[in-house]
Amino acid sequence: MINQHYLDMLSHKSVIRELSEYATARGREIGYDNVFDFSLGNPSVPAPQSFTDTAVRLLQTMDPVSLHGYSPSLGLADVKAAVADSLNRRFHMEYGPEHIFPTSGCAGALAHALRAVTVPGSEVLVFAPFFPEYVPYINDTGAQIRVVPALPPKFQANLEALEEMLSCNVAAVLINSPNNPSGVVYTEDTLTKLSRILKRKSGEYGHHIFLISDEPYREIAFDGQKIPYPAQFYDDTLTCYSFSKSLSVPGERIGYVAVSPRAEHAEQLCAVCGQISRGIGHNCPSSLIQRAMAGAVDDTADLSVYETNMNLLYSVFRNLGFEVQRPGGTFYIMPKALEPDAAAFCRKALKYDLVFVPCEGFHAPGYFRVAYCIDTEKVKRSIPVIERFVKEQYQ
Repeated sequence: MINQHYLDMLSHKSVIRELSEYATARGREIGYDNVFDFSLGNPSVPAPQSFTDTAVRLLQTMDPVSLHGYSPSLGLADVKAAVADSLNRRFHMEYGPEHIFPTSGCAGALAHALRAVTVPGSEVLVFAPFFPEYVPYINDTGAQIRVVPALPPKFQANLEALEEMLSCNVAAVLINSPNNPSGVVYTEDTLTKLSRILKRKSGEYGHHIFLISDEPYREIAFDGQKIPYPAQFYDDTLTCYSFSKSLSVPGERIGYVAVSPRAEHAEQLCAVCGQISRGIGHNCPSSLIQRAMAGAVDDTADLSVYETNMNLLYSVFRNLGFEVQRPGGTFYIMPKALEPDAAAFCRKALKYDLVFVPCEGFHAPGYFRVAYCIDTEKVKRSIPVIERFVKEQYQ
């Protein structure tokens, strides 16, 4: 017998993946250089040399039995120490190795964090817009996702609605800044107010409400700004991170959960994550990739291309009359479609080989996402195509 739940999921596939597959198939017909594929958030710059050099050195010099042997279930101690030290230097925290749990990217981090602080039937509040996979990530733990309505046009966290939706059944609030799909960065003011609300409500309900902060785009920041670190604002924070974007190594699936040293049960939560692994078959990332990441923990790929691409596209969308918030980070921008039905807008764009993603699944109906992690040369070539599409279809 096949599990009916997962059979049912086959009829609700990711629209992002479906459009990416369409773009690939279309590329086989006309050449992929002629398809302006803005569907998938796949980094487009090479990993930093420090990551490659560390991996090569390990392969050439380290005893193969040790290098390729099983990692401890809670991760390699020296790797965890390197991550903790980096976070402490950058964000003035007090992490120890015991607060770091290596995972298979941010998806793995979220899988553990959500299970660590929820029980079946409890609720997790999520601010719209959000990555659509949050729905199965949360609901498949036995907890229930509840969506805090978006606050356009700036898309900061809707704190007034959050406060109304908080109840004694809420175990956690999940945030994502810089945000996929909008590119919006939550301000220090937003995070300060959010912290006050959660502290007050935790006291009122007699249990700690955890903040789960999903931060894979933390290093992609524009205009020289620093992305506020939510764990500095709220003690009961579990930070979920991936090196997929910062090091441009998405296929290596390496990230971590960082438990704030000031969180409730901080000394136990990583050990709890280790027990969760037994139930979901996680069993920690590759030993080689853990070590290679530790050798480049303070480095990034050349992320400047994303700001260049953002400025090009933000200008063209503004000049064409789109309502659009300027991103503060990520490699996404989320304009409002030129008709109420964003899916219809995106279908029309496909006729011009422009592959955009409608944002209904992100809980931002009427908007569409543009993932500009592609070569700048291709972004420039897309501009006259976008202009022609808008002129012929909407002017």
